[in-house]
Amino acid sequence: MPASSGKRPAPPFTPLDFQLVLLRRMADHNPGLVEDARHALGASMGDMREANKRWQAMVRSRWARSAASRYRSVLGAPESEAKRTIGDLECTAWQWPLPLWADLRFEVLVSPDGAVWNEWLVRAPGAAAPALKTLEDLTPWSCTIDEAAHAFAPARPLEGTAPTRWGLAFTAPDAHGVRHEVAAEFTWGLLQRTAVSD
Repeated sequence: MPASSGKRPAPPFTPLDFQLVLLRRMADHNPGLVEDARHALGASMGDMREANKRWQAMVRSRWARSAASRYRSVLGAPESEAKRTIGDLECTAWQWPLPLWADLRFEVLVSPDGAVWNEWLVRAPGAAAPALKTLEDLTPWSCTIDEAAHAFAPARPLEGTAPTRWGLAFTAPDAHGVRHEVAAEFTWGLLQRTAVSD
């Protein structure tokens, strides 16, 4: 009988681990918010690093499953599935709840051939959208990229600084009515920071 290698199999990658992956990407911009969220999850810095390391290994593995099946494996069956039309293309939107953001859902857009087109946080169906009227309303984690684009239309997409990051450029008034050019950065679809120029 062959001797055991002594290595235990890795534990399953859970929705808790996935939330830590989302937080790891946000930590560069908002370490205080991330630390509070991590404590709320009962996780350590080491837990967050380990979850991110395991996620990257899954994504980059030569034997990696498709992104769509990876999300189902980690998050389970979606809470909802709906057909969505974007331009002339049809896809399916899968959504999952995440305890950290009760009024948001993690959404994955899946093409008819199973490819993932997008993956980000969106407002949960029936949840009240934030009132976005001035620069002062654009606080970290206050809104999704869709909400900012609609509130301050017309908005122009900016190239993200890394995977899972997007930018928007738009004009917004401050509390005194003075309009400013704004560049907003989003991670996993959630607002992280804004840069303002006169």
